[in-house]
Amino acid sequence: MNKLDIYSRLPYPLKVLSASLHGFYLRWWRYGRETESLVEEALERDTWTADQWKNWQEERLAFILHRAATKVPFYRDQWQKRRAAGDRSSWDYLENWPILEKQSVRLKPELFLTDDINPNHMYLDHTSGTTGTPLKIYLSRETVHQWYALYEARIRRWHGVSIHEPWLILGGQLVAPSNQEKPPFWVRNLALNQLYLSSIHIKKENAIHYVREINRFSPTHWIVYPSSAASLASFVLQQQLSVIRPKVIFTNAEPLLSYQKKLIEQAFQCPVQETYGMAEIVAAASECEFGNLHLFPDVGILENLDFTSNLPVVDGQTGEFVCTSLLNQDMPLIRYRIGDAGNVSHHLHCECARNMPILTKIEGRTDDMVLTPDGKQIGRMDPIFKTDINILEGQIIQETLDFTRVKVVPMDGFNNEDVQDIIQRVHQRLGESVRVEVELVDEIPRTKTGKFKAVVSHLQS
Repeated sequence: MNKLDIYSRLPYPLKVLSASLHGFYLRWWRYGRETESLVEEALERDTWTADQWKNWQEERLAFILHRAATKVPFYRDQWQKRRAAGDRSSWDYLENWPILEKQSVRLKPELFLTDDINPNHMYLDHTSGTTGTPLKIYLSRETVHQWYALYEARIRRWHGVSIHEPWLILGGQLVAPSNQEKPPFWVRNLALNQLYLSSIHIKKENAIHYVREINRFSPTHWIVYPSSAASLASFVLQQQLSVIRPKVIFTNAEPLLSYQKKLIEQAFQCPVQETYGMAEIVAAASECEFGNLHLFPDVGILENLDFTSNLPVVDGQTGEFVCTSLLNQDMPLIRYRIGDAGNVSHHLHCECARNMPILTKIEGRTDDMVLTPDGKQIGRMDPIFKTDINILEGQIIQETLDFTRVKVVPMDGFNNEDVQDIIQRVHQRLGESVRVEVELVDEIPRTKTGKFKAVVSHLQS
């Protein structure tokens, strides 16, 4: 019997105790005496000029590249082989490094650790990715402290909340067995002052239970999967349930679609702010009060590259994100292809006066490319749902080159006009020759973590 099996059999008070003990462990890893000063330093950097950021990044990058080339087995071996073959390129220049694929890190993550650290003393994080193969990420306590200070500064503090206040997370941890029919579908984590709500138990008849627990806990801010929060929001609106208004809701792990944002804001009567990041912590961004998604220059360098040539694209043009970590000096990932694409602007000036690059578009995972009959590769198709349409959720599934299925969870008012609108939007992207079938469903199947992909291509399975 594993830990999850044991946990699932515990009475609720012991589940709270178990979650809280784990919370104390996480709090030790995430926060320390220096956290508040790190937060203040991050907020001070927000006002740096572009030149200050450039100088800081150049100095930090030089340190990371030299450390990677001399102390990381994977890169050291790579450079030794290049030198033996007569290659005299300098490792001081980022463009001289090859692009790193996730599979290399998945196969032997220990080769990406520096010689001077002990992995047994590191925090081990995982990301499953689209293939289901776990990817291990090692972080020192210092790095974890720095990351959570950045999160505190640029996500919470930007919007007037803090870790010291009660907060809610709506996520995919199995805090209640998946087959459980009655509440509680949550657990309280006393160490982190957190209410963790299960994203996989959200349905019409459970909404009232979620709302009652949220109102009892009265969190000032929420961190949610947008798809799950939108589902809960739809049931709240349908049943005219009253929820204590939080100050702000932050979304993570999935793109925030316009119809989801509208639903969440309408149901919970508060601003909804998007965040962007990944377990590897090679890039991060959060939305400011003026609605712009600012990159964190002190987390990593994001190159926006052409899909074919791997050359930089101009500002405003869609490209593939390739990132170099600046925060994690003990498992540095250099020119790491993260599987996302979008547009980045280094020249837009935001009213918030923060001189940080702006993500103007995130198209999503390149793992979910859709192929057209004439050979084109199309990135995320979820913009189909980014204009007003009477659905709660939508998922596009490419079954074959000439057949695409669109699953939708309809809202009140959904009709044949919406069906034709969806078909037309798919045709606009894939061509009129593709047969499109719109399938009405009660819910979109989730992964084990409670998330779902907006776009699935069976051609790449």
